[in-house]
Amino acid sequence: MIDSKRMQAVQSPVIPHVAALIRDNPGTISLGQGVVHYPPPPQAIQAIAHFGGAIAEHHYQAARGLPELREGLRQKLAYENQIEVADDQILMVTAGSNMGFYHALLAVADPGDEIVVMSPFYFNHEMAVAMANCRAVIVATDDAYQLDLDAIEAAITVRTRAIVTISPNNPAGAVYRPADLAAVNRLCRERGLYHFADEAYEYFTYGAARHFSPGSLSENAEHTISLFSFSKAYGFASWRVGYLVAPRHLLGALEKIQDTVLICPPVISQRAALGALAAGAAYCKEHLAGMDAVRRLCLERLGVFGERVQVPAAEGAFYLLARLQTDLDAMDVVARLVRDHKVAVIPGNAFGLSADCYLRVAYGALRQEDVAEGMDRLVGGLEQIFSA
Repeated sequence: MIDSKRMQAVQSPVIPHVAALIRDNPGTISLGQGVVHYPPPPQAIQAIAHFGGAIAEHHYQAARGLPELREGLRQKLAYENQIEVADDQILMVTAGSNMGFYHALLAVADPGDEIVVMSPFYFNHEMAVAMANCRAVIVATDDAYQLDLDAIEAAITVRTRAIVTISPNNPAGAVYRPADLAAVNRLCRERGLYHFADEAYEYFTYGAARHFSPGSLSENAEHTISLFSFSKAYGFASWRVGYLVAPRHLLGALEKIQDTVLICPPVISQRAALGALAAGAAYCKEHLAGMDAVRRLCLERLGVFGERVQVPAAEGAFYLLARLQTDLDAMDVVARLVRDHKVAVIPGNAFGLSADCYLRVAYGALRQEDVAEGMDRLVGGLEQIFSA
């Protein structure tokens, strides 16, 4: 049998590979996967406590999502993001924002088209671009992982269809400056491109950093696709609920894709999402002080290495991206850390960072005492690697 050449060209997801290393080394503390340590809000569980009693609950339902959920999301977007979903836009519920991204990509691009993504990129975005037979054009960010507007504009060609931003950022933890996001959005309008604004980590900002939604720039709504998720803020990773806001002229294409791939979002998950909306952003924000303390602990522990480990402050999401002064391959470093020191991180190769040794440290999934132990192991492991 012959495998698809298209899929052979797509990078293998790194999370399962690191997970296999963890399984083979019991007792490993994982600073790898990007999830939160707290459960969904009680209101989400209560909302599904009696689900399934009516036959209609087991039937296909609205392709774009339950009307009551979409109405709740409209209100949330208006109040929290200053995005007024107007008549010339649509709101669609998807099975996570990864699906929303792929839906949007298929709706706007043809094989051979180009999608501008920032380096470091979120690996599932780059994988989706390859799966769609498009080409990811990688644009470097600066030393603090902030946008380089001149480089973005220089990357645009006649085949460019969209520019992707993720803020707060996975994997770097950077929060892009509102003025820079607005400049990207304006550039998309001027060049007839789409701005894919991935906002899965919208609530996770620290210090003076603030989240900004490009979709709030109503004059550019025709060119903006905003992507959101319940997975992070509400501890909903396994429930698979996301949503997008897109120009109405993409409705036909998006409905075709949704019907083919999903038919309708899982109804029980949508009911749980309604409960999460009732809890609101306050549920996530009550955990932010603790997560910020963990962030600062991680930065302090890595700071002992000085220039040997360079880590920008990372004022958003729950990731640190560390650049190591070593000639070792990042995946080799990860394997040694797991085998010899029982701590796991994610290699930067997965995010398009292959020229140097980068490690992504995720601190959201564990409580402070567990992260502290994990950082002890990480620091000890890196000390041995540097002294070898």
